[in-house]
Amino acid sequence: MSRHVAIVTDSTAYLPPRTMERHGITAVPLTVVLGNRALEEGTEISTRSLAQALQKRRPVTTSRPSPEVFAETYRKVAGSGVTGIVSLHLSAELSGTFDAAVVAARQAPVPVRVVDTGMVAMALGFCALSAAEAADAGGTLDEAVTAAEKRAAGTSAYFYVDTLDYLRRGGRIGAAQALLGSALAVKPLLQLDGGRIDLLEKVRTASRAIARLEELATERAGDAEVDIAVHHLAAPDRAAALADRLRARVPGLADLHVSEVGAVIGAHTGPGLLGAVVSPR
Repeated sequence: MSRHVAIVTDSTAYLPPRTMERHGITAVPLTVVLGNRALEEGTEISTRSLAQALQKRRPVTTSRPSPEVFAETYRKVAGSGVTGIVSLHLSAELSGTFDAAVVAARQAPVPVRVVDTGMVAMALGFCALSAAEAADAGGTLDEAVTAAEKRAAGTSAYFYVDTLDYLRRGGRIGAAQALLGSALAVKPLLQLDGGRIDLLEKVRTASRAIARLEELATERAGDAEVDIAVHHLAAPDRAAALADRLRARVPGLADLHVSEVGAVIGAHTGPGLLGAVVSPR
């Protein structure tokens, strides 16, 4: 298929590889620093290795791609013959990835529109997919950007973590800072709001928190046609059970993706993460 517009995203979108291949989507990897080793997400570190490192309390940090990596990606993509690139990335509130892409876009051989989706994980993935579908249909650069921004505006992401400790260590909990101290004794439900991770509710037990996560996703979906993603880290049984319940409860469900998050998101949430992304079409 000949495309005039190409889609670039980053490794935190967690799109299925076959989906990326079908739509010609390119993902730029973020980096996980494990001890003194810098490893690319998706190729050089597994989520199992990450979970083991976190459980042993080994130092784990994350790093954005460099502008040079983005510049090389844009040159390579432009070499396929496209006339423009839409580059969609995780929230600038959570990472410097967007800023690095903006720097590289200034030197790209074709026009590059860099978009801060305010999203992460499949909330970002659904935005990239909408942009790719617009491009596949012969859409212009502006039309692909508009499709992504519309998808982002309608998408909600909720997640449960066993502890706030990993988010606290990485400085990623924003307004949820108020929870520190007494909060570590409760099970928090969080949401993406304005590109930030904010506290939504405090629940006393894991089972009640997961039940509430299901309710939030179901209520958000309503009767609309929606795509849903269920994410987890080292909690496949939890994720499969939640996915089964959502299939039974969401009448307008179109596609449902179940996947383990990669090392970058996992480094900030810790094992036990369970998330639900609801994205109306």
